[in-house]
Amino acid sequence: MSLPLDGTLVVALEQAVAAPYCTSRLADAGARVIKIERPGGDFARGYDDVVMGQSSYFVWLNRGKESIELDIKDPADNALLHAMIEKADVFIQNLAPGAAARAGFDGKNLRKNNPKLITCDISGYATEGPSRNMKAYDMLVQAETGLASITGSAQEPGRVGVSVCDIAAGMYSHSAILLALIERAQTGEGKAISCSLFDGMADWMAVPLLHHDYGGKAPERVGLRHPSVAPYAAFDTLDGGQIVISIQNDREWAAFADKILSCPDLAEEGPFKTNISRVANMAALEKTIAAVFAEHQTKDLTEKLLATGIAFGRVNSVAELSKHPDLRRVSVETPGGTAHIPAPPAVTSDNEGKLGPVPKSGEHSEALRAEFG
Repeated sequence: MSLPLDGTLVVALEQAVAAPYCTSRLADAGARVIKIERPGGDFARGYDDVVMGQSSYFVWLNRGKESIELDIKDPADNALLHAMIEKADVFIQNLAPGAAARAGFDGKNLRKNNPKLITCDISGYATEGPSRNMKAYDMLVQAETGLASITGSAQEPGRVGVSVCDIAAGMYSHSAILLALIERAQTGEGKAISCSLFDGMADWMAVPLLHHDYGGKAPERVGLRHPSVAPYAAFDTLDGGQIVISIQNDREWAAFADKILSCPDLAEEGPFKTNISRVANMAALEKTIAAVFAEHQTKDLTEKLLATGIAFGRVNSVAELSKHPDLRRVSVETPGGTAHIPAPPAVTSDNEGKLGPVPKSGEHSEALRAEFG
């Protein structure tokens, strides 16, 4: 069965997470992705070895690609990469600031030889901005964008536990490349795309930023709570579990007060009647709810919440995610064996597709040198 990007050649001078995230999704859609690795391989191969000797990051983000090791400072390897790019539809890179341009892979010049080429530069900060020369890794950008200031407990800022800045930049780059391919089908011309980790996370930070700019105050760190909706927090159960509940309006609050708390009067009068008053009296509200939850088993409470139509989520461990009945997995072949990873989130009407294998470093070097050399 043909895939949407069959016949599309993507050359990726990539490393770590952001660009590989983008190109893995292009590969899933049928693009031929040639991954350029430094001699010895992408350093993300060494992040860990938990997946049958392979890096969890690398297995997740590099399925379905061909791998060639090149030293772009070597004239012959540099010329070979140029030859690949002249035949490519998309060139994407996320090297250190200025490294690709210094090696001769500036997007503007590349498109002179290949006007249909779409180039995508992923960087830590905007390529023309004042911080353009700063190195940028995920947690550093979480700190710079203010994300860490609204994440964590009241006592200290925290890191979001996955690489959200890298992933956001990869997602935005992916969507921009798809739009550019659609536009090229109409105009015949390629274009330049640039995307930074900082800009991607700044977009995700829009609501806290607008609260600061127009409301005079950014949300505070509140742990597993919501700063402007109540009750929206985690509560301990009798058997040691935790359940997060989310009440979005006064109608839901009335049902919760009646069916779960057995106190319908709380929704009719007093300090908890409206969301604004509940937020203003959050400590007392949560104390009232905690006392009820502490008397019930997790299973009994979740069944009751479900029957009442109250939004809730259990505070699961990663071990519990691994056994979760809603977790969809797909198999992917790796140099160490078959791995079972989370399935791509978007499910199409025909099928979920089959993911290509994860390559060894330089696995396709000989064949690619013969093809493009």
